[in-house]
Parts: sequence; C-alpha cells; structure tokens
Amino acid sequence: MTSTPPPHPSLDDVARDKLAALERRQRTSPTRAAQAGAELVSFSCNDYLGLSHHPDVIAASVEATRRYGAGAGSARLVTGNHPLYAELESKLAALKGTEDAVVFGSGYLTNLGVIPALVGRADLILIDELCHSSLLAGAELARSRVLEFRHNDTRHLTELLATERGTHRHCLVLTDGVFSMEGDLAPLPELAALAAEHDAWLMSDDAHGLGVVGNGRGSTFAHAARAAVPLQMGTLSKAVGSYGGYLCTGTNVAELVRNRARSFVYSTGLPPGAVAAASRALDLIASDHELVRRPLARAREFTAALALPAAASPIVSLVQGSAERALAASDALRRAGFLVAAIRPPTVPPGTSRLRVTFSAVHTPQQVAALAAAVRPLL
Repeated sequence: MTSTPPPHPSLDDVARDKLAALERRQRTSPTRAAQAGAELVSFSCNDYLGLSHHPDVIAASVEATRRYGAGAGSARLVTGNHPLYAELESKLAALKGTEDAVVFGSGYLTNLGVIPALVGRADLILIDELCHSSLLAGAELARSRVLEFRHNDTRHLTELLATERGTHRHCLVLTDGVFSMEGDLAPLPELAALAAEHDAWLMSDDAHGLGVVGNGRGSTFAHAARAAVPLQMGTLSKAVGSYGGYLCTGTNVAELVRNRARSFVYSTGLPPGAVAAASRALDLIASDHELVRRPLARAREFTAALALPAAASPIVSLVQGSAERALAASDALRRAGFLVAAIRPPTVPPGTSRLRVTFSAVHTPQQVAALAAAVRPLL
C-alpha cells in the first residue's frame, strides 16, 4: 500500500517557522522595539546633520515636486532622467574630487549594480570582513572569487594580494570608509597604495562618511593626505537627509556603469523631490563648515566624558557581549529618556551585541552629557 506523502507546508507556515528560529537564536523578536509612545532623545538616527528637516532642503523638495511631479515615471535611460540629475551628479563629483558621478535608487542598489558591472567570474574580490551587507551582496552577484581579509588588517590584505592576485584577470578591493557598526575608519591611503601596487581597484562605501568626516567630503579626505580611491560610493539618505545612492568615479567608468549596472538600467528614477533635496543638502555640506564639524565633536564629547578612546566618526559602538545584555542596556536607556538601539546578530558577529550610539549636529552638549551619565553604569 502506498503511503500518502505529508502535505507541503504553506508559505505562512514556513514564514512562521523561520521567525521562530530567529527568535530562538536571538532570544527576542527581531522586529519589535517597545518605545511605548514616550518622547525620547534619539541617539540612533543616521540623519547626522539634521538636513531631512532643514527648511531649505524641504523647500527645494517641494518646489521640484510641484514642477516635475511626485515620481520620475520611468527608468533614467528611458524618460526618468529629469534635469535635476545632472546638477546633483555634478555637485557630487565636485565634492568628492572625481570626474563624474552616477546616482542610483539607493546605496544598496549602487553596490548591487556597480560591482557586477566591473568584475565577473574570472576575477578576484577581496573584502573587509566587517563590510556592509550590500557590498557582500554585490560581490556575490558578480560571481567572482571572494575572499575576506581581517578587519582593517593591511598585512593580511598584502598576503592575499601576493598569493592570489596573479591568477585572476581583475581584482577589486572592497571596504567601508567609515564602518557603520564599529565607527572606525578604514586605512584608505594604505589600502589605495596596496591596490595600486598589485594592479587592483579600490572601492570604498562612504555611506557614513559623507558630510561628517574629512570636512564633509568623506572618508577619502579624512586622513593626512587624500586617499586615491577610484571608486567612491555612498548614500544620499544619511547625512544628506534625502534618499538615493551614488558612485563617484572617472568619466569612462561612470558611462560604463550607466549602461551595464542592472540596478541602474532597470530601476525607475528617483522622485524629483528627493533629487532636489539632496542637491540642496550638498550645498549646505559644502559651505557650512560648522555644521559638518558638529556630529564628530559631539561624539568626542561623549567619549571624553566616559574616558573612552576618542571617536573617529559620529558612531560610537559600546559592545555589551550577549544580545540579552545589549537589550537590557537599551531598555535602561529608554527608561532614562534615550533611544539607543541594541544591535544583535546577524548584523554583528555573535558575542558582540552592542549599543550603537550615533551623534547629530542637532544634539546639544547638555543632551550628550546626560546620555553619558546614563551610559556610565552600563559599561
């Protein structure tokens, strides 16, 4: 007698089981945060300059929306390339010191599109082990050989280049400029020199550098000398206060990317209001030196108050160890009136759950001092 096979689980059953597995691993729901309607001072936002609420940025967005409409209507290579794009890309290239720039729908889409457009199966990608997930996702789409090097370890990268570079057609080295979970900076001048020595291309993700380090110009300008990074990508959704992603690079590379990056070719353009807002925000970043100085200054006030190493960026990472301890610390700060998110695996490695504290130009010294006092018992 033939037995009847068990029924296949439904989509809802599969989703519920996967959520249960996540909850068992993290011992908490991965998507819920009890903020209870209380008004909290947030130290978890990436709007480092407060530009998403700046009246000039809002006014530029409103004017563009009225003139060009709420949406782009099509991909940029069809009819979605409204006139505001050229102005934004020109400002990005000028700020980053490159010949050209290409604006994408988001930072994640930038990395998903750029990396496979430049390298493929015959090539090698060397990536910092703590790089943002989008860089790793782009590397996987390229189907190149991918090897990780230890975080900010130029000696390990040197070894990999010496042993692996010669057997591959092209080599791409990937790193964050400012690491989003650590708050430290990549040694870009050293990485650039190594890449040049081994005929490799260096690409940096400056999502958390633009507007807040290097006098606002980002991580390639945050060192004793400007780092020679031929591929500088980033986002328009953090310090810029709008939405979108970009690649700043040479003219020929930019044109190649416009025609080969699938996430560019096959995505609808950004709404005109978002492009206009980003363009006006870049004007402020380029001209208001006091504004771009403030987030790092506030972060250093915080680290000085707690006798911690001086912050290198507006991100200060307070490692707690277990997810339970990080969540308890976050809850304690919430009761004290502060929103500081607990970051847990898989965003960070197991055993390194942490409080990720981010500082903004709109924070006051008094708020920073009060947060430091609340954090002190948790260290």
